[in-house]
Amino acid sequence: MKKKVTIKEVAAQSGVSIATVSQILNGNVEKFSAKTVEKVMQAKESLDYQPDYFAQRMIMKKSKTIGVMVPDIVNPFFSLLLKGIEKVLYQEKYIVMLCDVDFSVQKESEYLAELIRRGVDGFIIASSTISNETIKEQLLKNQIPFIVLDQKKSEGISDEISTDDFEGGVLAATHLKELGHEKVAIVGPLDAPNNIQTRIQGFRKVYDQFVFVNQPLTLNGGIAAADEIVKETVTAIFALNDEIALGVGQRLKQLGKKIPEDYSLIGYDNVPMSAFVSPSLTTIEQPIFELGEKAAELLLERIHFSKQTCMQMILPVRLIQRNSTAHLK
Repeated sequence: MKKKVTIKEVAAQSGVSIATVSQILNGNVEKFSAKTVEKVMQAKESLDYQPDYFAQRMIMKKSKTIGVMVPDIVNPFFSLLLKGIEKVLYQEKYIVMLCDVDFSVQKESEYLAELIRRGVDGFIIASSTISNETIKEQLLKNQIPFIVLDQKKSEGISDEISTDDFEGGVLAATHLKELGHEKVAIVGPLDAPNNIQTRIQGFRKVYDQFVFVNQPLTLNGGIAAADEIVKETVTAIFALNDEIALGVGQRLKQLGKKIPEDYSLIGYDNVPMSAFVSPSLTTIEQPIFELGEKAAELLLERIHFSKQTCMQMILPVRLIQRNSTAHLK
């Protein structure tokens, strides 16, 4: 087995001290002449020197690692969100540690504790289960920079980024109203997180009465909801995310119902699959990739400038009209 090259060997070949090599390899090049930096970098390359990660972390007091918590990795919303986060962090040479908490308060708390122990530089939390107590006990107490996406729990104590869920609910309801639908259903969980509740509030601004079908924010939740919907007299359905909408649409077809002839169906998120199902899904588009990018940018700014005032950012949403909604006949 090839012997691991040490920093002492790099220093010897470049003719400078170990401290100088350490400073240059950790990015502090402005203290040294261009000639010295070049000698060190050439020695590093020729010897194929790989810096020790843990030694670097002790020197720099940074792990260059960000913990990202999501509630359901299977949901395509979070895949796209993660892609936006990763794009920004990769450019800044940070590594993502992804944790799928599966809507579990216990898993979330255990992951937070373990990643704090491992010295992550910050957290992006897209999980809806986090409590104010967890924020105080695990994040604020340990002075770890963090952002909680789409929730109001961190208001005033952390940067906050979300999309305009209230307007999204209004847009969905207005679209169905303009198509002539009076009897409508909403599909989603009764114990929905803050952002989903805000969607419902927006919808309620247009429809003060609707059937509520209590199901989780999953494909299977949508499938189960369809069996309940066919017992009602509704003509239009607002699914609180696209996964539910896809499940509803699939099951209604199995039951011999047609979309949009029998039911108009509108989702929320505009995940890539929504454009390719048949009929293509009318939905409210969230800028998911941009949400991930902005979350990562805000967190990095907080890591570098910890004393600045907390920022709040709300990204716009828009109606994407496709073939799953139609005028009531």
